[in-house]
Amino acid sequence: MSDSILGAAPARAPDTWSVGDVTLTSRFLLGTAGYPSPQVLREAIAASGTQVVTVGLKRQLAPANAGGDNGFVEIIRAALKEQGARLLPNTAGCTTAREAVQLAHMARELYDTPWVKLEVVGDDYTLQPDPQELVEAARQLAKDGFTVFPYCTDDLVTCKRLLDAGCPLLMPWGAPIGSGQGLVNPFALRLLRERLPGVVLIVDAGIGAPSHAAQAMEMGYDAVLLNSAVSQSPDPVRMAGAFRQAIEAGRAAHLAGVMARQDFAVATTPVTGNPFLIGG
Repeated sequence: MSDSILGAAPARAPDTWSVGDVTLTSRFLLGTAGYPSPQVLREAIAASGTQVVTVGLKRQLAPANAGGDNGFVEIIRAALKEQGARLLPNTAGCTTAREAVQLAHMARELYDTPWVKLEVVGDDYTLQPDPQELVEAARQLAKDGFTVFPYCTDDLVTCKRLLDAGCPLLMPWGAPIGSGQGLVNPFALRLLRERLPGVVLIVDAGIGAPSHAAQAMEMGYDAVLLNSAVSQSPDPVRMAGAFRQAIEAGRAAHLAGVMARQDFAVATTPVTGNPFLIGG
């Protein structure tokens, strides 16, 4: 049916979100670790449509002969330039506030950005953030002029303390890093969204499939950050594209309004009180 009959679809304003004075349109933040080659990473970044790419500073500073992947630095810079994307250095591998603060300052000098994804791990098995060290590091970095993206759990009290410390947004985990389990505690994530309605919330860690990302976006989360689900896929480039579509679909579903769940059947085509024909 032509537009002349139905009328042209009304134009919609771009669906943007912001971190400070930076406005973004992509809601997909992508990590850079574990890709099979620099070229695959470059193509995956392009397929994702991301505008924010994370990189671990400890990994970049590691000597090449000790397992570092400094060869990826130039490909990351080239990909960022191609897409007009921003770099988000992270403090992965830090276990104390002091160590994370020092590494963040190194990242600002090296990459010329005040943005930092703050990770302070308190347990080697689950890679769960240490709430006390995390809040302490966030408070110090905020005072030093950083825009802090804190990787945290879904604990509401810890999240409030991070906001009080000066974080402009929160990055609660969906599940332990690299586990691919998806959103293991949707109740806690929904509670965060309901209790912090004006705060930018990004699900970070544990996502394993595009459906997990779509679920987070349907809840009303502002964005999703992931790495392993793409880099460990047999086809990272195609998977990056699949996540891009899932995130866009989940966001569209949230804006449209997902129907309420019912505990009983509701007829979609009621016939009582309406004339209808049987047979031909």
